Amino acid sequence: MTAPLRGRWAGEAVVAVTTEPVETDAGTVPGNGWAGDGDTGGRAADRTHQGVVAAFGQTMKTLRVRAGLDRAEFGRRIGYSAATVASFEQGRRIPSPRTIDRADEVLGADGLLRVWKEQVERAQYPVFFQGMAQLEKEAVELLSYDTLVVKGLLQTEQYMRALLGMRRPPLDQDTIEQRVAARLARQEIFDRRPAPLLSFVMDESVLHRRYGGKEVLRGQLEHLLLIGRKPNVELQIMPLRSEESAGVDGPFTIVTKKGGKKFVYAEAQGTSTLQTDPDWATLAAARYGIIRSQALTPRESLEFIEGLLREL
Repeated sequence: MTAPLRGRWAGEAVVAVTTEPVETDAGTVPGNGWAGDGDTGGRAADRTHQGVVAAFGQTMKTLRVRAGLDRAEFGRRIGYSAATVASFEQGRRIPSPRTIDRADEVLGADGLLRVWKEQVERAQYPVFFQGMAQLEKEAVELLSYDTLVVKGLLQTEQYMRALLGMRRPPLDQDTIEQRVAARLARQEIFDRRPAPLLSFVMDESVLHRRYGGKEVLRGQLEHLLLIGRKPNVELQIMPLRSEESAGVDGPFTIVTKKGGKKFVYAEAQGTSTLQTDPDWATLAAARYGIIRSQALTPRESLEFIEGLLREL
């Protein structure tokens, strides 16, 4: 496959434009056919996943009523309010896999809810990001260069909420809650065993942007220090004073799966591309290596972040 793939394999905040299926360890994921604003394929894909969530919610409601539980009592048993249970049942909010397991147990569903877990989990991500979320789960190595915002895998919950609250057109509150929960779930990559090798290089300018305010930035910088000290993580800063950078073409991410196959994606202004061509991946990996050599070392980078914290 040599042509760039788009859309459901893209990063956060990107419009879906997929042209071909992509093979993952879980099977082939079809392209969603969104060729642009004039095409309805992407919207159809979104409606399909909304339908999955709605069907799951109706199943949960049917089982709850059959069990003779009102929303308040059922919510108490699974750890949520009656209002949240209503959101689950009406397809306005997506439950976590753990919540689905608990609901199945409480309702004595004998697996009728658990069979939905994979589809519902996939639906918690925007259609354009579902494939990338799967790749992150399969990654043995992930390399990322960012220039505008802290990468989703590194974001604090407060930073996430600040960014999501800035979207235009605005996102409704249920969607924000869903996106926050999904992004936090992705961060399990840091505790996975065996641990993948993770490398992040970000432009210094990212660390000066006070999205959400001074305290949100402070919390984000403190979080970066904690993540940067993990043994399988290397965090580096590309200083503004640098006179050379191989990253002038913008941010991108390289994901390597077991067996060595690499995926390279980049995103900008509502579009995204994913490359699986081996030559392209080789060049991207080489470019990333140059970027790392031009950035501060991991130790220097942590010291730099500590200095920014003292200045706040």
